[in-house]
Amino acid sequence: MRILQLESSNGWGGQEIRTLKESQEFKKAGHEVIFAITEGGLSKKTTDFKTYTLPFKRFQAALTLLSLIRIILKHKIDQVHTHSSWDSWIGGVAAKLTGCRVVRTRHLSTPIREGLNSRLLYNSLADIVITTCEEVAQNIQRQAKISRMRCLSIPTGVDPLKIEEGIKSPFDVRKEYNIPADAPLIGSACILRSWKGLMPLLEGFAKLDGAPYLIIIGEGPMRPHLEKRAEELGVEKRVIFTGFLQNPFPAIDALDIFALLSSANEGVSQAVLQAAYLKKPLLTTTTGGLDEVCLDNKTGRIVPKNDPQSVSLALTELLADRSRCQEMGRVAKELVENHFLWKHTFKKLEEAVL
Repeated sequence: MRILQLESSNGWGGQEIRTLKESQEFKKAGHEVIFAITEGGLSKKTTDFKTYTLPFKRFQAALTLLSLIRIILKHKIDQVHTHSSWDSWIGGVAAKLTGCRVVRTRHLSTPIREGLNSRLLYNSLADIVITTCEEVAQNIQRQAKISRMRCLSIPTGVDPLKIEEGIKSPFDVRKEYNIPADAPLIGSACILRSWKGLMPLLEGFAKLDGAPYLIIIGEGPMRPHLEKRAEELGVEKRVIFTGFLQNPFPAIDALDIFALLSSANEGVSQAVLQAAYLKKPLLTTTTGGLDEVCLDNKTGRIVPKNDPQSVSLALTELLADRSRCQEMGRVAKELVENHFLWKHTFKKLEEAVL
């Protein structure tokens, strides 16, 4: 099969990483993959593929459309895979004009626009829609009026080899940040944004008895606000900000509890999956696909969004019962190994589109 991957985003993040990894897997499986993308993040990573760089600009829509039609006909493309809004519009039209099947992947967990936009983009111009969590799939099925057979949730699974290699690093978090060996350690790993739930986590943590530590792995615009709030709460000496870590796995592996309390924009979080694979009991909200991994009272605890008091109570409960936490961690790893590895992602993708 011949696949044309389209990407009008010039960023480099989870969306682009997944697209590249899918393409590499398709190539290994014997399929031909060609890229037509904008100049930017992904274009620097596709040197192993035939790649066309196109001007995905609205004022150049006619030129881009004609270029895509020529590429599709020249390479006898069977499927066009689209990933961002503009390439989905223009790529969908080019594919329909040339008789190609369209696979639209919705990487974001933000709601799609209601009405004609959703009907056209996710129904008329797409044969199959792939999302990264079940909540988004259900919303698109409802808004675009398409069946469950045409809109599937395929979360991005984790690579166990990468995690196992990562935790072999000699980096010792407790030694690095002078955290006592017997102190309970709670942590989160994410880009520090307002909707990641770090403020209620911090405020809930500050209510805990004893002397636990909180470690926040990552960097982002919320950091100065969190640092200031930690000082106001009088816990700044027990709250550690690591900044960006190229290899976060030793830090996650050192935790007693992993928390991600997002209030919006979340799919099935890679960080939550990684923590679960490392046998950490989880603390999350129900946002997006978080509760697909954090099964309440089985792999962790679920708390309401933006509720520090509930966070404090749940953490107190977990820290008081280490054997229960160990059992939650065991079940969490088993869940990931059975459903959320990268091999599961690609197998489901192949079944959906081939």
